Amino acid sequence: MEALSLDELLSGLKHGAPRPVYYLHGNEDVLKDEAIRALLDRTVPPDARAFNVDHRHAVELDPEALDTLVNTPPMLALHRAVVLRGVDEVRRGSALHKALLQYLAAPNPTTLLILVQSSGEPADADLARHAVSVTIEALPANRVPRWLAHRAAALGVALDPQAQQLLLDVTGSDLQRLASELEKLAGLAVGRAVTVADVTATVGVRRGETMKDLVTAALGRDIPVAVQLVEPVLRQSGTTGVRIVNLLGTALVGTALARAELDRGLPPARLVSVLIGHMRQARMFGVPQQEEAERWAGWALKWSPEELRAALRRALAADQALKSSRVSDDHGLVVELLLSWGVVGSAVGEAA
Repeated sequence: MEALSLDELLSGLKHGAPRPVYYLHGNEDVLKDEAIRALLDRTVPPDARAFNVDHRHAVELDPEALDTLVNTPPMLALHRAVVLRGVDEVRRGSALHKALLQYLAAPNPTTLLILVQSSGEPADADLARHAVSVTIEALPANRVPRWLAHRAAALGVALDPQAQQLLLDVTGSDLQRLASELEKLAGLAVGRAVTVADVTATVGVRRGETMKDLVTAALGRDIPVAVQLVEPVLRQSGTTGVRIVNLLGTALVGTALARAELDRGLPPARLVSVLIGHMRQARMFGVPQQEEAERWAGWALKWSPEELRAALRRALAADQALKSSRVSDDHGLVVELLLSWGVVGSAVGEAA
């Protein structure tokens, strides 16, 4: 059966009627919901959905209930739709799985069936073979601002450019969190553009106190500033010491890669493009590749290979300590890690 990306699905819906069965899988649940809305918009008019759209969870069904859902005739409409979530929880070989595959072999033409796979779960090859399979993964980082603008417009939210940038700095490419924060801002800024102060009030993050600011200070060897940022960053929703160390470690690995390329004799003018190539090879599509490569290239000039190796060892030790059930002082361990990076730099400077 046909395999599509989300872009191909949305483009196709503009020019033709939906197929009887779609299987949505991948790791970006917010975009799955957008795909569902687009499919419903092309299938069932809004005023007919009360009787013609069912949202169910797969494990709640048995074969008989599934048959009733997909074969019930539409009421006062040409089509009906069934959104079936959590299909990954249906055990292969079970009676329900067999009934589902039997239906997919000859689907009801008046029913749109949308099968939704949970994020983080591998695709079901049987379902993919018998339905239009749509892979929905995280947006490339360079497309997130455009998605944010589109989502804001749909909610009637106007964003001041600086407020938009702060929101992106805080949430990165986390569309779920962006959507959540936008909904809060929609109720706060009525009849006017959202400001930096609005974002600070709802998200609880001030300019200059984002995770990105902390990483920039740490890798840029401005350790006093990085240490001062640990407390306000840890106060932010969803932030832990493990997350901070993971992001610091990722930046450190990228910086070490840039340093290694320079030490191998790569001309500095080619460094950013080579680093972007490494990112693509590693499938790092959730980060702004151009911007991140430029940051790695700049930081590489501030670190020696020996310093980078020592810093990576200490980051690994900090990560292991933070994941230990015996340790609960995230602030102390992250600060200790950052101070150790400063000591490394001082020691190398004294030796020179």
